[in-house]
Amino acid sequence: MAEMHTATTITQLRMLVSYAKKAGSKIGFVPTMGALHEGHISLVHQARKQCDFVVVSLFVNPMQFGPDEDFHRYPRPLQNDLQLCSDAGVNLVFNPSVEEMYPTGFATTVEVNRITNNLCGKSRPGHFKGVTTVVMKLFGQVQPDVAYLGQKDAQQALVIQRMACDLDLPIEVVICPTFREADGLAMSSRNRYLSNEQRSVAPLIYKSLCLLKEEVALRKHALCIQYREELLMRLEAIPKGVVDYVEIVNAASLEVLEKMSGTVLVAVALKLGNTRLIDNILINTSA
Repeated sequence: MAEMHTATTITQLRMLVSYAKKAGSKIGFVPTMGALHEGHISLVHQARKQCDFVVVSLFVNPMQFGPDEDFHRYPRPLQNDLQLCSDAGVNLVFNPSVEEMYPTGFATTVEVNRITNNLCGKSRPGHFKGVTTVVMKLFGQVQPDVAYLGQKDAQQALVIQRMACDLDLPIEVVICPTFREADGLAMSSRNRYLSNEQRSVAPLIYKSLCLLKEEVALRKHALCIQYREELLMRLEAIPKGVVDYVEIVNAASLEVLEKMSGTVLVAVALKLGNTRLIDNILINTSA
């Protein structure tokens, strides 16, 4: 296996990627905030299958955190992340500083409208502007052929797809399935915040989503409001859980639906203590 390189500056990154491009390599890119887990590594594995040279970014992006969110305490286990990347066959890790990404005088943002209006966009004002700005910068720096994102962050993935399409970026954005713990909990860097008690009830989020999918298969109702209310009741029954949102939306446009039709995305966010967990499930109602 080839040696893994690391870069902390945009100049170093571009030089190493240019060598790979000159050698005819197809560039795959996995943007992350670090604190890697098997979900991230599953994206790396997909990139390795389809590309010759895989880049992973490790950057906790301050622009996507609200003033009362967890930017300063967000986990940053750099050495562990580097080892995981090396073991997974990553060719290049980009680990810039905040100053490298946002130098003095930085004054440009990128914003996607409409599909950022609900779900996490409604709960976290300004969040997606921070996401799209940093990903646009990373796309410009890495210049990948393909970028790999996870379905767990469904809205984020769709927002980045929309940005790439609207701005004519020559980058394919691939959305890969959510990677889960054995008990169904969607893997997330924030899961490490959970207490033992919170961790024991967290799988009820996914179980509630699966129950809804079963009910849809039985065609219990046609109206989304009935499914939403049932799902909301189940989530509110999770001990010490506080529901942020429960929505049933069109899987492509993220518009709230009145009736179950086509491919729908059922998306939820719930807080356990100070930890905000999100999850979702896709349902093809035509199947």
